[in-house]
Amino acid sequence: MPSKTAKPAAAATVSKAASAKPAVKPAAKAPVSAPVAPAAAAPKAAAKPEVKPVAAKPAPAPKAEEPKKAVTQRQGFKANEFVVYPAHGVGQILAIEEQEIAGAKLELFVINFIKDKMTLRVPTAKVANVGMRKLSDPALVKKALETLKGRARVKRTMWSRRAQEYEAKINSGDIVAIAEVVRDLYRSESQPEQSYSERQLYEAALDRLSREIAVVQQVTETEAVKEVEGQLAKSPRRGAKADADAESDTDTDGDLDGDSDDTVTDEAA
Repeated sequence: MPSKTAKPAAAATVSKAASAKPAVKPAAKAPVSAPVAPAAAAPKAAAKPEVKPVAAKPAPAPKAEEPKKAVTQRQGFKANEFVVYPAHGVGQILAIEEQEIAGAKLELFVINFIKDKMTLRVPTAKVANVGMRKLSDPALVKKALETLKGRARVKRTMWSRRAQEYEAKINSGDIVAIAEVVRDLYRSESQPEQSYSERQLYEAALDRLSREIAVVQQVTETEAVKEVEGQLAKSPRRGAKADADAESDTDTDGDLDGDSDDTVTDEAA
């Protein structure tokens, strides 16, 4: 009896072991399908860099400054041109620029006076009011030089009044009027010396005249001064009697005015 019951138990054990083997096969196949999913997701990350062209558009921003073009001409005057500014004489326009003053935009002539080491800015709309003009033409320069050969015309008035009239002529910017001042205040070696105030006005007028002649004729100022003095040397000279009268004729400020009764009196002025 005991031996018969043991055989079925062994057979049952064998059958269980045989049935457990098929379960091992599905477990081995599962790892094969797992790596497939990550490989399919890889192409999606490579498509993102195509959005970059959007950030390149702000580059054309500097074009906003392009409308500020350099102006080269206004009111008939050009950059680099020589002009005459009545209060300072001959100068050169360096540029025409725009500035904002008190909230308003103004166009200005930038004028350089080399000899005076000065730069002046004049509104382009005010050139007519200040009397700024172009250089005299050769014919007018010739007329001014001819004026120097004439007889001096000195009015019989106090020196202070005549000095004001001379200053007004010098600052008028009229080349012929300036030549008249040079002619009237010129003194040769045989004539009495000029007073200090006379000498100042004479040199101011001579400087304005010679500088414009130099630019028009394209010569140096030294050569222009020699030409002016050469024309003055051709003017009629005062006599000895006139020199004696001039020495005794004293102004209220104590300066000798250098007048002579050989000069022509301009009563009309």
